Amino acid sequence: MTELLEPGVFARRTVLRLALPAAGGLLLAARATQAQAADDVKVTIDNFVFAPATITVPKGTTVTWVNRDDIPHLVVCPSVNVRSKVLDTDQSFAFRFDKPGRVNYFCGLHPHMTGVVVVTG
Repeated sequence: MTELLEPGVFARRTVLRLALPAAGGLLLAARATQAQAADDVKVTIDNFVFAPATITVPKGTTVTWVNRDDIPHLVVCPSVNVRSKVLDTDQSFAFRFDKPGRVNYFCGLHPHMTGVVVVTG
């Protein structure tokens, strides 16, 4: 059985047929990116600054600090009793935040360097 279509209807159906699977793939890719972002968040240490200085993450997220500075740094989070080893250039330290709350941290070698991790429930 042949269906008679108005001009342009075939083209619209073809575009939709091609676009919908692609959009679904983009949606799946976006969800995977969100899940990955929730599992691993990076904070860069460079030029005596934590960047970003404040991050908000869901509980269960692992935050990784990476020292990009030319001198050593040390991550200290007193409220959760966490202290990294001294981090030389390109070394990193990771910690998983499992409890909601505000966690202030600083560099144990340079206390003027501060940051905040806000953990949501």
